Formats: sequence, structure tokens, C-alpha cells
Amino acid sequence: MSFDVPDDRRYLESHEWALETDGVVRVGISDFAQDELGDVVFVELPDEGDELEGGDEFGVVESIKAVSDLYAPVGGEVVAINDELFDAPELVNEDPFGEGWMLEIEADDLDELEALLSADEYSDQIA
Repeated sequence: MSFDVPDDRRYLESHEWALETDGVVRVGISDFAQDELGDVVFVELPDEGDELEGGDEFGVVESIKAVSDLYAPVGGEVVAINDELFDAPELVNEDPFGEGWMLEIEADDLDELEALLSADEYSDQIA
């Protein structure tokens, strides 16, 4: 089975992705992660304005099979959360790299992204 791994973003070993645009990093979980979880039924996210450190747990995603912690790829302030997920958590399964995004962080240090896995490295990890 092959999974979508867009090469415009960086990945954590714990299966979150990070896409940086103008200093803001959008975060979600990978296609592989949503497939492993199965049908997502609940997402818990931080509040806008919360401060995170890179590697911090920022929330939980719950499926019919498992509950998994979510980890921040970079440190900074949460500037947006995807409110749609509270009423439609299935967006994580349907469109993990688009409408299923989880939060946006105004990064304190964009160099933190360089420590994350490239698309090729992540693809090797899940192969």
C-alpha cells in the first residue's frame, strides 16, 4: 500500500506534518497516520494563544481503534485551530493534508523545521 507524502512539508517520526508559509506553520497528521488510526471520531486541540515548545504534546486524536497524542513540530504561539474538526473529525481521514489540518503555529524559530524528516525520509520510515 502506498501513502501520499507531499514533498512540500516536513514530518515528525510521530506522523505529524508541518507546512510553513510566511513564518506560520500549519500542522496535521499524515495519510499513513490517519489510515493506521481508522475512522477519527474526536480531536482535542489547544486554544488559540497557547504557547508550545517543539516536541510538546498539543492534543489528542481519537479513532474507533486508538487514542493518539499529537506533537508540535515547532515552538511558538498557536494562532489558529481548525474548528471544523470539532463537528467533522472525519475530515482528518478524508483530507489529511488539506481540510483535515489541525492548527497553525507562529514559529519562534523556523530552523526547527530543518530537524524534521524530509518527505523522502518519512516515506522510508513508513515503507
